[in-house]
Amino acid sequence: MFSKSCEYAIKAMIFVAKKSKEEQRVGIKEIAKGTDAPEHFMAKIMQDLSRRKLIHSVKGPNGGFYMDKFDLKNSLADIVKAIDGDVIYKDCVLGLKVCSEKNPCPVHFEFKEIKKGLIKMIENNTIADFNEKLDSGKFFLKNK
Repeated sequence: MFSKSCEYAIKAMIFVAKKSKEEQRVGIKEIAKGTDAPEHFMAKIMQDLSRRKLIHSVKGPNGGFYMDKFDLKNSLADIVKAIDGDVIYKDCVLGLKVCSEKNPCPVHFEFKEIKKGLIKMIENNTIADFNEKLDSGKFFLKNK
């Protein structure tokens, strides 16, 4: 559903949010390790998120990425739009360029309801919401 970059970005934002709650800045190596992501790939994603002002970064020996209370209010949709654009809102699940209500692919109408639910979920959940779920101990972010 989301690109691999977007999946990594969402996991990274949740990971950094958790560390920021502990008043820590997090480097690329730690983010990559904490999210099971390739380090070089994560570096590009984090730079992009920082440029788009979804996360803060500080350079230097005590630097790293962090989030403030305003960043925690960003929805998952903000991250998805920053990384993947509006693909989730427009594109066909089968990747067809001409799929529409008037010219539907074989799964168009069935997937339409799934897509509505997914869009609702990413628009109505913030980074802080997912951080709270992690804090509950019932959820995880990294494969064991």
